[in-house]
Amino acid sequence: MSSVFQDAIGTLLAPIKDLLDDPSVSEIMINGPHEIFIEQKGLVFKSPNQFSDEEALMASMRAIAQSVGRVIDQDNPRLDARLPDGSRIAVVIPPMAKNGTTVAIRKFSEEKLGLKDLINFGSLSPEGARFLDCCMYLGKNTLVSGGTGSGKTTMLNVLGSRMPKTQRLIIIEDSAELQIKAEHVVQFETRKANPERGIKEVSIRDLVESSLRLRPDRIIVGEVRGMEALDLLNAMGTGHDGSMGTVHANTPLDACTRLETLCLMGETKIPADAIKKMVGSALQLIVQCNRYHDGGRRTSHISEVLGVDAHGRYIVKDIFRWVQTGKDPETGKYIGEMIPCGYVPTFFEEFVSNKLPFPKSSFKAPDWAVPKLLEEKRKKAA
Repeated sequence: MSSVFQDAIGTLLAPIKDLLDDPSVSEIMINGPHEIFIEQKGLVFKSPNQFSDEEALMASMRAIAQSVGRVIDQDNPRLDARLPDGSRIAVVIPPMAKNGTTVAIRKFSEEKLGLKDLINFGSLSPEGARFLDCCMYLGKNTLVSGGTGSGKTTMLNVLGSRMPKTQRLIIIEDSAELQIKAEHVVQFETRKANPERGIKEVSIRDLVESSLRLRPDRIIVGEVRGMEALDLLNAMGTGHDGSMGTVHANTPLDACTRLETLCLMGETKIPADAIKKMVGSALQLIVQCNRYHDGGRRTSHISEVLGVDAHGRYIVKDIFRWVQTGKDPETGKYIGEMIPCGYVPTFFEEFVSNKLPFPKSSFKAPDWAVPKLLEEKRKKAA
């Protein structure tokens, strides 16, 4: 971005500059010029900041669009773009947006987190973190599932950074957000079409197809939202062990169904039963991230996918899960811990043969949790 655009945008976004500069603010939501909300520590609060009027807010959005070679106007009322610092911005303007120009800015975090940080935040237990570390070393195909703002990107950053240094990783995203710390990383970003300038679209599917010819060991699709789900499954099932992606879903079982649905979008001629079997055989691990009502982001499940049963239902077994045991009356924060569920994954022998430091006893559920887990198992069976 030229300094002219940077200065113009800096001036036009002056009403929210303090929010942009505040590292504790992770997202800024603008619902018209006089209503601004922010997210801090996972919770949403109303901010006193305001734009002077709709025209001033719209002028700042036009400047941002122009700086990234895009247009936002009556004919192009939506904008999804990445700012120079890596922050992601989404805009919808009137008349579609009844509150006035509506904006969400997901701020870019320069802080690169690791497994130890997730343990310190309470998102993972030490045993869960070691288990995931072993799975990344062994190259288990992994899907990170969760809702918006649940920490999927952070989890993918952490897991991708734990792959062996000898492997080549290709990352494919709509807008480059992942900050994976690895020795051999190649990053691709999609391109939107612009007929007026003769620019053709380059989709995630196009980039996945190209990446398969570029000798990847592993492929990461930042967010699976369409037919590229089928390409990711093909990559997982054709020798690119340890490939990963993220998907929007609320549970590990829902994540399998969501991936299946995405594969069936478009004009695919593959039967639904075949797609279901592909999902069941290509996926090995699902890491479920959730944002709880106390604002905390936690890994709620680490689960193994075992395929499809005789009735066409996905078989998903929880290896670890987060269990709430109480609530702090002063802070309102949930009290709980990630516990093993008493299930030993089918690939545990690989841990043994590779002499990975993870004893079988680590999968044993704590005594206090056994009745709870058995009761849940009975309910599922019923």
